[in-house]
Amino acid sequence: MFRKKMDLNCDMGESFGNYKMGNDEEIMRYISSANVACGFHAGDPMVMAHTVKLAKENGVAIGAHPGFPDLMGFGRRKMEIAPEEARNYIIYQIGALKAFVEREGMELQHVWLHGALSSVAAKNEAIARAIIEAIKETHPELIFVHRPGLATYEIAKALGMKVAISVGVDIEYGPDGMAVLQRKKRHTDPKEAAKKAIRIAKEGKMTATTGEDIEMKAHTILVHGDTPNAVEILKEIREEFEKENIVISPLREILG
Repeated sequence: MFRKKMDLNCDMGESFGNYKMGNDEEIMRYISSANVACGFHAGDPMVMAHTVKLAKENGVAIGAHPGFPDLMGFGRRKMEIAPEEARNYIIYQIGALKAFVEREGMELQHVWLHGALSSVAAKNEAIARAIIEAIKETHPELIFVHRPGLATYEIAKALGMKVAISVGVDIEYGPDGMAVLQRKKRHTDPKEAAKKAIRIAKEGKMTATTGEDIEMKAHTILVHGDTPNAVEILKEIREEFEKENIVISPLREILG
């Protein structure tokens, strides 16, 4: 009988001050790992503290989700920065979240770069190396999440970090395996998202924007917290995974 472990993760803690983003309380019921915003592209100290407590209450593993210092653009606008800036941005953001996590008696599990920072670091080796070295300096046991062939992933692997592969099912990918950035998330058909997730888990493939099949092996399935119907998508994926005998587990249990 087919049986596989998969992580189910979502971007969390993206509210800021009086501005509400996503439905963290509901989403936490359906995921195994949370990517928590660290205050640069979204989030603030109050939101970070609340999100960490929610994760603890729901048995959800926590990862840092650092991005560009771009609250107005939600971290989805590319910025020209030097490697030393990238290094210190990462140390600053992970360090802030790590303090909240440790206050709750928990440990950070992973790092998953946000939005435009992720895209820039995927292709700029100097930025990528600065980021990975900063992660190792801050917390060497963290799992780095991205895709094979991209600069950050390959450098993390070469420097001895644990690496995991993530694929989003509420976004599209080009034939090069790179996500198509959306400035604003749209509704996604939950059934179609669940079909994508199952195919990724069982076949390691998905359909690109060009209509061709591309390889998409993954350890974790991503649904974005600002997708308007994220709760419905995650609920559908959990139900369909159960039918297919796919066990939802946090990344640390999958990678060992």
